[in-house]
Amino acid sequence: MMKPIALTTGEPSGIGPEISVKSVFEISTPVCLVGDRSLLDHERIRLGLPNWPAHVSFEHIELAQSVVAGKLDSANAAYVLKTLEVAALGAMEGRFSAIATAPVQKSIINDAGIPFTGHTEFFANIARVNKVVMMLVASEKIDALRVALVTTHLPIAKLAQAITNEALDETLKILHHDLNHHFGLTSPRIAVTGLNPHAGEGGHMGDEEIRVIGPAIERAQSQGIDASGPYPADTIFVADRLKNYDAILCMYHDQGLPVLKHASFGHGVNVTLGLPFIRTSVDHGTALDIAGKNIANIGSLLTAIKLAQTLAENKHHG
Repeated sequence: MMKPIALTTGEPSGIGPEISVKSVFEISTPVCLVGDRSLLDHERIRLGLPNWPAHVSFEHIELAQSVVAGKLDSANAAYVLKTLEVAALGAMEGRFSAIATAPVQKSIINDAGIPFTGHTEFFANIARVNKVVMMLVASEKIDALRVALVTTHLPIAKLAQAITNEALDETLKILHHDLNHHFGLTSPRIAVTGLNPHAGEGGHMGDEEIRVIGPAIERAQSQGIDASGPYPADTIFVADRLKNYDAILCMYHDQGLPVLKHASFGHGVNVTLGLPFIRTSVDHGTALDIAGKNIANIGSLLTAIKLAQTLAENKHHG
């Protein structure tokens, strides 16, 4: 029998607690809510929901300050990170089969004086892995559109220097491995985009494709990875081309994710590849403007939980 999925409940003043509580009443998957139990009890009562279902358990972490919906408080920044740490350590110890995360507010954590660039990098640090890969999946369906990234949360001005031989080699290796082991794809087909418009136009509009990206694809092919490209990012997502690939590897965040979010916002899932545990997340932010109003959409979090379960079952039976 699989262990429960750890569900971290996110920024306490955002929609995280609301969508976390709503979601566990919509599924029968064993879930452990990681967060302040009093806050979660308050949300359940506020939402008019009955007593907690039997498949729900709790990992209580106490808030530093009481919460006002929609109003950030840097005093609770350490609490948010503690929920992530507890979930990650529990997953590595085998107490949780996977982790699904509600959204956090990066700005308030940094305002508290704690350097934080995102879940992806935080979990990589906790797990002590050098490289992880951020991949967005359009739905919980195992054959949904998948877009992975070489770089994650970087300013555009720093991108070219971050597209290195090592980054590309490791990303392609992790992407191939996890598509095979978690998604059950025997020989996943990976399309790789260029960095520059029109994939550099043969060196006339940038040479990263010739110097770095093309050679990385060749190295991957020599290791048995079915990678091809580099392709122009503006045409690789055309349906007739997309059907030939299991995943698209883009060079940076805003090259690939606008396409995926246009296609599936509200039902997309963020998956972190390369970790020693399964981690999925919502494709949206904390939505402070609608926090506490009982109108937050739970679609993406439900999809994240369902995909985490599917991937955990694949790993369990693999």
